[in-house]
Amino acid sequence: DYLKSFRFQGEIYSSTEGDIVFPTRPVLTVEATLIEAQLIETLLLNVLNFQTLIATKAARIRQSAGHRTLIDFGMRRAHGPAAHYAARAAIIGGFDATSNVRAGRDFNIPVAGTMAHSFVQSFDDELAAFRCYADIWPNNAVLLVDTYDTLKSGVPNAIKVAGELMQKGYRLKGIRLDSGDLAYMAKKARKMLDDAGLNDVKIAASNQLDEFIIKSLMDQKAPIDVFGVGTSLVTGQPDAALDGVYKLAQTGGTPRIKLSENSTKITLPYRKQVHRIYNENRECLGADVITLRDETELTGMHHPFDPIKSMTFDDVGSEILLHKVMENGRRMTDIRSVRDIAEFAASRIGMLPDEYRRFDNPHIYKVGLSSRLKRERDALINHYKEVG
Repeated sequence: DYLKSFRFQGEIYSSTEGDIVFPTRPVLTVEATLIEAQLIETLLLNVLNFQTLIATKAARIRQSAGHRTLIDFGMRRAHGPAAHYAARAAIIGGFDATSNVRAGRDFNIPVAGTMAHSFVQSFDDELAAFRCYADIWPNNAVLLVDTYDTLKSGVPNAIKVAGELMQKGYRLKGIRLDSGDLAYMAKKARKMLDDAGLNDVKIAASNQLDEFIIKSLMDQKAPIDVFGVGTSLVTGQPDAALDGVYKLAQTGGTPRIKLSENSTKITLPYRKQVHRIYNENRECLGADVITLRDETELTGMHHPFDPIKSMTFDDVGSEILLHKVMENGRRMTDIRSVRDIAEFAASRIGMLPDEYRRFDNPHIYKVGLSSRLKRERDALINHYKEVG
């Protein structure tokens, strides 16, 4: 009976979608009656954890690929309907398009794809398949060249079709490699295309790609213009899940805390805010401070779990990261397009100093507690250790 007329009436404070977030800091705060807050828990964790994981993976792949085109090819490997939101998160993380047509429609994001091996196999010969495809898509033909023999038949047949398209006033858009030694095949294919005067024909590559393989291909100077990434993207490999948690911090005006033998699982009580620290030139210092919500003066922070680690600030500026986005159950912000969120995400990643963005052994971004929050938490820990 309660659920028949249930409507969430609480308030939500949230990070701006597309912002970068780091371990141990609050990403979102819910203020509502206990049952309201509990009823939305599973939904919030599902949305935040999954899409944050995929967007993060996408951002790492973007870092490896540089300015090359990235397409989400993951729908066939995703866990059921998760492919729908994985496509959205991939764009936010830096991808250019998705092969998921429904996601393209629902989120107004670009859709891209190429021909399938089955299309080529359905014809008596590869050249006939290429000609048919190019006839249907004269302005957007990307030919899959590895069904039989990439260098002996696939690329030569693609070159032949490219010449036929030119006679009709069109240009072949690209070829796609989906197997074999991608760096070797791409270099050989590029030379064959260039020798035929097809310098503008792009080379796309797919087949179990991730940020590590793409980085290796780039290090080998593989002439690849487009990457189609599937399994590793939509399943968040190697992590599979982002372990965000949803914990009670205050009820009835009283702070609450969960204790644990594992110090990293001790929760943070009270209403809180997160501040990002900048120097006088508005450059990120690599530190976020978790404070009580009413704190404004920031002079330093303490490690959330190691009592001997701390740092002080001098002449710094800060930015609050949690903003009220819902009041009395109604949203307070305009709906932003996925492309706008993606541009914001790229700008925020770009604000990080290079040492935090390097591919191997990046510098650890620091997240700490204000002195007031640390004192209050320590007092609460001691209280519950005494009273049980």
